[in-house]
Amino acid sequence: MTQAGSRTVAIIQARTGSTRLPGKVLLPLLGRPILSRVVERTARATRLDEVVVATTVDPADDAIVELATAEGWAVERGSEMDLLDRYVQAARAHDADVVVRITSDCPLIDPAVVDQTIEAFVHGEADYASSSLEPRTFPRGLDVEVVARDALERAWREDDDPAWREHATPYLYRHPERFRLVRVSAPDDRSDHRWTVDTPEDYELVQRIYQALGRDDFGWRDALAVVDAHPAWSELNRHVVQKTVSA
Repeated sequence: MTQAGSRTVAIIQARTGSTRLPGKVLLPLLGRPILSRVVERTARATRLDEVVVATTVDPADDAIVELATAEGWAVERGSEMDLLDRYVQAARAHDADVVVRITSDCPLIDPAVVDQTIEAFVHGEADYASSSLEPRTFPRGLDVEVVARDALERAWREDDDPAWREHATPYLYRHPERFRLVRVSAPDDRSDHRWTVDTPEDYELVQRIYQALGRDDFGWRDALAVVDAHPAWSELNRHVVQKTVSA
C-alpha cells in the first residue's frame, strides 16, 4: 500500500491487435503467455494492492478476457482507441487512489522497478512519476508510470486531443506546469537496450533471455547480465524503430 488510506492499483493495458506482431500478448514464454508473465511479474511488487487487466470491448479481445477469467485476474473492458478513458474507467471500478500503468508487451517488467517508481511518487509528492521520462536510463520495456487518480481524472476532463488520449498519459507529462512530475532513473544508462515486444525480432530476444535464465523470477540486472554475455542478441532488434501504439 502506498500510504495510509490510499489504494494503489496496477492497471495493465492489453489487446490482441498489433500491426507488427498480431496476438503478441498471447505468445508463449517458457510455456506461459506473455500477458501472464507481465501480470505475474507485476503482482510481485510489494507496494500494490491489486493488479487489473484493462482490455477493449472489441470481440477480438474476448481471448484476453477468457485468459483473465481462467487465471483469476481482475479484468475490465473499455474503449479501444481512447486509452485514457479505459484507464479512468478501470481506476473507478477498482477504487484506485493511485494508478500504476503497465503495458502488456513488457514481459521483463521488474517488480523492483515498479516499487521504486511508486516510492519516488510518494516521496516526491508527485502527480506523475515514471521510469520512462526523458532522458530515460532504463532499458525500453521496464516502463512504469504512476499517476495520482485525481491527476488522471483531470487529464480525462481536459485532454481534447484524440492522439494523446490514445496513449493515455501525454497530457500529464507534457504539462509540467500543471502537474508535479518525478523522473525515476537507473544507476547507469542502459537505455540502448530494447526489451519490449512489438516485432518478431523483439520476441526472439525475450525468448532467448527467458530460455537462458530458465525461470521468470529474475530481475532486470539478471537479464542484463545475460544479454551482456551475448552481445549479438541485442543486435536482433537494434534496427527496430520504436512505434508507440496503444495496447
